[in-house]
Amino acid sequence: MSWRIDPDGSMGIRKHFESPYRPGEKIKIGEYYQYIFERVPGLPKTAKTEGLTELEYMQKYGTFEIEKGESYKMNETLLTKEQLEGSEVDPVNDVVRKNGKDIGVMIKGQAMVGCPTPSRKNEFYSQTMVDWKWPEYAVPQYLKSHIHLDNLDKSKGEYVLVPTFRLPTLIHSRSGNAKWLVEISNRNPIWMHPDDAAKWGFKTGDLVKMNTDIGYFIDKVWVTQGMKPGVVACSHHIGRWRRPQDKTGNRWATNTVNIEGDGKGGWKMNTISGIKPFESEDKDSKRIFWKDGGVHQNITHAVHPDPISGMHCWHQRVRIEKPGPEENYGDIFVDTNKSHEVYKEWMKMTRPAPGPNGERRPLWFKRAFKPDESTYYIDKKEE
Repeated sequence: MSWRIDPDGSMGIRKHFESPYRPGEKIKIGEYYQYIFERVPGLPKTAKTEGLTELEYMQKYGTFEIEKGESYKMNETLLTKEQLEGSEVDPVNDVVRKNGKDIGVMIKGQAMVGCPTPSRKNEFYSQTMVDWKWPEYAVPQYLKSHIHLDNLDKSKGEYVLVPTFRLPTLIHSRSGNAKWLVEISNRNPIWMHPDDAAKWGFKTGDLVKMNTDIGYFIDKVWVTQGMKPGVVACSHHIGRWRRPQDKTGNRWATNTVNIEGDGKGGWKMNTISGIKPFESEDKDSKRIFWKDGGVHQNITHAVHPDPISGMHCWHQRVRIEKPGPEENYGDIFVDTNKSHEVYKEWMKMTRPAPGPNGERRPLWFKRAFKPDESTYYIDKKEE
């Protein structure tokens, strides 16, 4: 899609998907990995000794050791003379600082890289928690979360739902285009311990209604000793969908659904049809034998922003019951009004920024792509 939406390259997108070996042509999967493996330190030389390309070497062995020896004590890596040139040591905490940036720490008289923390040490006491208004959690401790047993009412059929566990054959929902993987795993039943199943009178394949804080979804039960009593689980890879009016995209792993609103903030989704064989350039598309595309559970989960980090707390409190006579496999309902109410409840538990010096988030936290430092301040920092 990224290739198609920028046909002439004027948007600056197409160039990122162009083959590095065939100018003007779309990159292929093999070329993508070849380009990566060519840049792995030591791999080109090793592959050459066997008369293989880097890609062929990885296809043959599947792994390559980049660093020999100890890889678990990177914090003890000694700073080089070049790194230490022009640096200074803080007399209070022994942190090595250069050009205003912490680059290491003195340990037993040696300058080491240390850990990626303000003290460059593995911190038991976190000054960051104090600085950001959470002093009671400055040292590690046990917290009772929203799905702790004390917060569940077993008399109402409440359980802990684990909606994030991974099947070994899939990668989130991104492997929906991988036909061989979808062939292996294409449904996401509710994993349930035999004791819980017996309590409800469920057997494998029976329908179960999973009520969340903001709605529900209806799935099938899979009875297994692999679950702890009192906890149920639903794999998060599966349950992709499209509407009849949507442009046809992935058909290996998407159900066709209908979505209707009640005009009061409630939305219901039901499955019109599952997976079907289809005509394409890939002959395997006509050989699809599975029909079940799973159930889309994510949309029924309330937004639970962790009060400290802001990250979503995925585990859900659910109430289990048997579906009614008019309720079917794949049915989903969400009340957006309740969703917003839950969001506001969790927001009340936060202690908002700013932090030290007007920061919107700690400067030392790692980011996959760190923005300009000026963006970390709510009010523009005075130079």
